[in-house]
Amino acid sequence: MPPLSLVHRVRAPQDGAAPPPLLLLLHGVGSHEEDLLGLAPYLDPRFLIVSARGPVTLAPGMYAWFQVVLDPANPVINPEQAESSRRAIIRFIGEAVDVYHADPARVFLMGFSQGAIMSLSVALTAPSAVAGVVAMSGRLLPEVLPLLASPDALRGLPILLQHGTADQVLPVQHGRTARDRLAALPVDLHYREFAMGHQVSEESLTEAAAWLRGRLDGPPDKPRST
Repeated sequence: MPPLSLVHRVRAPQDGAAPPPLLLLLHGVGSHEEDLLGLAPYLDPRFLIVSARGPVTLAPGMYAWFQVVLDPANPVINPEQAESSRRAIIRFIGEAVDVYHADPARVFLMGFSQGAIMSLSVALTAPSAVAGVVAMSGRLLPEVLPLLASPDALRGLPILLQHGTADQVLPVQHGRTARDRLAALPVDLHYREFAMGHQVSEESLTEAAAWLRGRLDGPPDKPRST
């Protein structure tokens, strides 16, 4: 079996049902695939959880989806790397579904910070590959807006946005701007702010886990057009 195109770690589903839903975890800048895997015990045991490593090496043990100058008001990104990573994640989703025999109709993304940015970028441009997204403490890249899928393809796409009101890395205004832009699209948007910094808190994780569980327990979504 050929190796998948992104380095990753896997937690097998705990209930043995097949094909399992897939939850792809995307880490923040300067982190790695082990980071968000620590959340796995708090997430629905039915998920096949795959935590992927960003393809950009910043230093030993430190990776990213794209290089960025972290100015709180106006982060400056490497747009070519962001676009390359967007395409890489879409490719990796297909590989992971095939290799791990996951349900292609139940692929969810959960990302923190830069991983949230990439989760939104992928879901909004390739919604047929994604059943829902949890975006924690991220933002919506302006560079992605021209690539958005059609309104019909985006209709009903479940999105949970979470942001900390005391976030000093990506201040809460980034979350509110993403909320306002997404509110103009026909997605199924849920936005929540928490009294926290640039982090995943117990409260925000509890909500994210419940939201994801609700997506699994709800009636199957009608396929969205591409």
